[in-house]
Amino acid sequence: MSRFTGSTWKVSRRLGYSVSETGKELQRRPFPPGQHGKRRIKQSDYGLQLAEKQKVRFTYGIREKQFLKTFNEAAKIQGVHGENFLILLESRLDNIVYRLGLARTRAQARQLVNHGHILVDGKKVDIPSYRLNPGQEISLREKSKDLAIVKEALEAQFNKVDYVSFNPETKVGTFARLPERNEFLPEINEQLIVEFYNR
Repeated sequence: MSRFTGSTWKVSRRLGYSVSETGKELQRRPFPPGQHGKRRIKQSDYGLQLAEKQKVRFTYGIREKQFLKTFNEAAKIQGVHGENFLILLESRLDNIVYRLGLARTRAQARQLVNHGHILVDGKKVDIPSYRLNPGQEISLREKSKDLAIVKEALEAQFNKVDYVSFNPETKVGTFARLPERNEFLPEINEQLIVEFYNR
């Protein structure tokens, strides 16, 4: 599966939104990149919808095909389409590894999963898009518990969310429940994404 290898900082500046959720990208230069970055151009409705989609896509670090596939799966679930879509994205294994604080970024979490360092209910899972169900346990392989990047991530200040729990002594985390919409990505208006695909 191919992935985006460009500068996420430039993407964040272009979108006016921190895709890393840290806000660091916009602190020094809160304007779009490029020679004419400081100009403000009024966006069309389509432009606003596209920008909202790109914010979410780059936040979770997935390609368009997989993004659309998840969007279509969310349509089959009872409830609000946009909310269901974001909850499915939030339930991805690489995202939960990041939410547990085992990695400092989602890209780093994806790498940990790809390289076989992560166990789900005691079994190795190396698919970043693997969808977790509430109650499942996420842990590190015995040989991976002393990895430098994991230690650095755990030592860093990190705001954990309420729908995951983590035991720092055993380094075992649990996806306790499905998240509520107000618990993640508060700046995103998912209705614009639904409108974009329903044009």
